Order: sequence, then C-alpha cells, then structure tokens
Amino acid sequence: MAITPKNLVTPSVIFVSTVCHIAADSAYVILMPVSAMMFYAIGRHPLAGIAASFAGLAGGFSSSYTPSIIDPIMQGFTQSAAQIIAPSYQVNALCNYFLSFGGTFFVLLACWFVTDKIVEPRLHATMPLNNDLKLDNIANSPAITPVENRAFKVASIIFLAIAIGLVLLLIPENSLLRAPNGSMTSNKAPIMQIIVPLLFIFFAIPGLIHGFITGAFKSSRDIVKSMEKITKSLIPFIVFAFFCAQFLYVFSHSHIGTLIAIGGAEFLKALHLPSVVTIFGVIILTSMLNVLITSASSKWAILAPIFVPMLMSVGISPELTQAAYRISSAVNVSTPMFAFYPLIIAYCQQYCKNTGVGTLSSMMIPYTAALLIALTINLLLFWLLGLPIGFDSGYIYPPVSN
Repeated sequence: MAITPKNLVTPSVIFVSTVCHIAADSAYVILMPVSAMMFYAIGRHPLAGIAASFAGLAGGFSSSYTPSIIDPIMQGFTQSAAQIIAPSYQVNALCNYFLSFGGTFFVLLACWFVTDKIVEPRLHATMPLNNDLKLDNIANSPAITPVENRAFKVASIIFLAIAIGLVLLLIPENSLLRAPNGSMTSNKAPIMQIIVPLLFIFFAIPGLIHGFITGAFKSSRDIVKSMEKITKSLIPFIVFAFFCAQFLYVFSHSHIGTLIAIGGAEFLKALHLPSVVTIFGVIILTSMLNVLITSASSKWAILAPIFVPMLMSVGISPELTQAAYRISSAVNVSTPMFAFYPLIIAYCQQYCKNTGVGTLSSMMIPYTAALLIALTINLLLFWLLGLPIGFDSGYIYPPVSN
C-alpha cells in the first residue's frame, strides 16, 4: 500500500492472487481479508477486493507464472488416460506451462475490467457497509515484530539461495539433472521428474527457518504437530484418492474407457466437426460439470480416461485436451458448491452483514463469464499462431516429428 498508486490497487491484488495459486488452498485464508482491507483503506468497497482476489486466485488454476502442485497431478491423470490408446505415451508435467503463463495477462485484464466497471459500481449501489464498521475493528491483528521481520528476511535469502543453487546445478550440459541428451525439459530429465519434491523443498526449508527464528517451532515435536494439523485438512482428499485409484484401476483393466473412447470417437468423426469446435465443446461441458464438482483433480480423474483417448482418436493431443479442461476452473468462483464459499461469505459479512450465498454468487458470475471468454481466447490465439502450449506438447495426435 505504501508504494502502490490507488488506481493500480485492483491489478496489484489480482496479480498477487494469481501468484498465490502456488500456495494452493491455504491462500484463501489470508488473501481475501487482506484484499478487502486494502480496498477499504483507500475508500473503495471491500467486497470488490474480495471478489477481485477470489477471481484472480481461481484464474491462477488455468494461468500461473510458476509451476505448482496441480501440474504434476493433472499430468499423472492425463498420461494414464493417454496410455489407454498409446501405452508408451509420455506427458510432460509442464505441458501447459507456456499457455498458462500467457493466460496470466488475460486473467489480469479481464478481472481488472470486471472489478472496476461492473462489480464495484453495483456493490456501491446495492451493498451498503455495516453502520458500526471501523477499520480498527477489521485490522486487529498484532503488529509485525522485529523478530518476525528478521525471520522473513532470512527465510527469503535461503529461498533465493536454493533457487540460485538449482540454476547453477542445471547450467552444465552434463548436469545430473538433465536428460542424457542434455535436455532440461524432456520426460527423461530428472529435473522434470522431481517437481513435487522440489516444491516441497522450496517451501519447507524457508518455512522451518522462519518457524525456528520466530519461536513457532522450538523442537522437532512442534514440527510434527504442525504436520499433523495440516494433514487433518487433507483427509477428505486422501480418502477420495484411495477410491479414485480403485476406480482408475477397474476402469483401465475393464477396457470400458477404450470402448467409450472408440464409440465417442466414431460419433465425433461422423459429425465431421472442426477440432476447434470439439475443444470448445469440452470447455462448455466441463464448465457445466464444475457447477456440481468443483475439485479439479477429482473431476479430471473421472473425465480424463474418457476425454483424452476419445479426442486422441480424432487427432487432438492429450496436452490440448488437458488445457481445455483447465479453463473450466473459472466456474468455481460462482458456484455455491465450492468448498470455500462459507469462509468467503464470513469475510464479506464483516463488512456487509446481509451477505449470503446469493450475494456472493451473483457478485462472481461476471468474473466467470469474463474468465471463460478471456482464457478461451488465449487458447485460440496460441493455437492460431502455432505457439507451443508447453514443454514437449502439441495440438495434434499423433505428434508430427520435426
């Protein structure tokens, strides 16, 4: 706030929200109230801040500046589904990275326009703030101590040191992290195979250092308790993953997926639809399903064994199918089925006590429409210009060798 001009607060909040995608669900706890406080502090409607950060964070699923944990999760489902048709087919964990990076600009512009021109004017007209609202009542967190400041600086320096060390390890052509042919981005390169543990290292080591310096961690027992606490929040996903694994095993070995893919491919061939129309249909269908099933990994675990081989049979690559699917995340912000809706409503009620499910959903619908249009245009531009959508990926199957 000290260095950001008032007219750039909206894009700043959206930019930070997109970056926060790498922190996954924990970002919802911190990001929304801070964004609301920023808007309120400069005389703007605080619910507009919540809406902008919510939309930017959801847009980060399809568009992000950095790789995140969702990339290898999606890649795993896509690769398993592709191997129904081609058992040796490999999907790169960053097969959508270039498209994802390009989409960040579309997400920022779309959310900026919707916030300033559509949502905030409507909020000022229909959502008056609570009469007893004071900034002191909202910003009641304790001040950052010198110890916390020092811990943050040390942790940041360690983070940068790890990043520099990784780059130095990758520079030599005979690096152990490169593939035998010297490539850093092929599926055979160790660097591509250890993305998940790398993300863990980049977050865990600075986090541990910060915890010990501030006194949050005094022994290994405190670390274990912290891990126990966060693991409890993952229990629903762990349970789902167990049954999802059984489903994928049965689905694969029963050959039902192959039969559905062949039947669907024959139907698509009979329609003689252009590939662009087919991909657009995938976006619409998955967006409709997102109204009821908001978990991206859960839905893709079910849909990938059907969509990926079916579209491979009509010449569409698995990487392009995955990219089209990821656009549907824009619907998450406007469906009451989204897991974080109660939390976000609670944040809104601190400023507008009459906020309910309908209020939040209607506030976010313009963002859904804008994000779907913006991200679809981004995909079509990449496709039209022939730009690579990621590492080791293309638009057609089988891929054309250079």
